[in-house]
Amino acid sequence: MDIRNDLMEHVPRLRRYARALLTNRELADDLVQDTLERALSRSRTFEYGTDLRAWLFTIMHNVFVNQVRKASARVVHVSVDDEAFGETELAASGGQLHSLEVRDLDYALQRLPAEQREVVLLVGLEEMSYAEVANALSVPIGTVMSRLSRGRERLRSLMAGAQPGAKLKVVR
Repeated sequence: MDIRNDLMEHVPRLRRYARALLTNRELADDLVQDTLERALSRSRTFEYGTDLRAWLFTIMHNVFVNQVRKASARVVHVSVDDEAFGETELAASGGQLHSLEVRDLDYALQRLPAEQREVVLLVGLEEMSYAEVANALSVPIGTVMSRLSRGRERLRSLMAGAQPGAKLKVVR
């Protein structure tokens, strides 16, 4: 069987998740393309009758993790005091496309550790069950629940105005 037509049904969800994960449209679209390319090249390993969406999110997760690892190995840091950069290159654009709340939520999501952000987005944005998320990320359900709980608490704290580096009080 050919899964190409079935893949097309999931592209909008993959794009939405990738954009929430990366915030950069071009990088997100590249992640989706890499995910679909890998899915097509490994389509023989997909077991028909299982959840294609979960399989695709597993692939996307693995591609994303690999890209993050590669990027961190070759990152170049540039001082903002470097005279090679003018003020206009570091300035933010004046036109906002989203409301301040959406921007703040996006800011808060990006401050979450990657493991928590993935779970929050898969459960909250993609409406996947805990079991589906656990399967997609290859972690136990308890880990999903723990990451989701910590991620939601951190999001609440950040949205309430807590400092990004501030330690959260652990209630036992």
